[in-house]
Amino acid sequence: MSAPVQTALKVEFELSESDLDFFRARLAKARDARIADDEAVILEGVAAMSKQAAAANPPAFVRERLEQLGPLVAMLRDADWRLAGDDRKRVLDALAYFADPDDLIPDSTPGIGYIDDAIMIELVANALAPELEAYDDFVAHREEIASGAQDLPSLDDARAVMQSRMRRRRSRSRAGGTWSHSTSVTHYF
Repeated sequence: MSAPVQTALKVEFELSESDLDFFRARLAKARDARIADDEAVILEGVAAMSKQAAAANPPAFVRERLEQLGPLVAMLRDADWRLAGDDRKRVLDALAYFADPDDLIPDSTPGIGYIDDAIMIELVANALAPELEAYDDFVAHREEIASGAQDLPSLDDARAVMQSRMRRRRSRSRAGGTWSHSTSVTHYF
């Protein structure tokens, strides 16, 4: 009698604060190694890593995290959003890790090669929550304008308010405060 064939293996793990500190240190190392004028290299690296990861058919939790990179790249490329200065640098610094082909677990390792990337994406998404929320609201506002909605603030006004809100929330989160996330695209201001 032969043993049953196992077709999948579910692995769950919890990272301690010291584990997360290790990953944060790797993000900081990638940020510090970043050259000032390498935005195109970072964006190309993120695109290449995302494409390779998708082709490798990673586990669902990795695919879900990979999708979170899209809005970060989009906010840098979006001419209407006009993310500039320290705000732009903050997003690029966060994405720098994903442009480095030499990450913690070689991406070519079947099944687990993108786990480190998924962890890093989760950390980046949490750190950039104010940016992601503001950009999401801005995109929704732009779509409402495009659909013909009347009496809405201009894109310039919406961008100014949303980026200001983003900075306030980031400042509050650094100080240990919290904010309630908007759950409706009608809460622009």
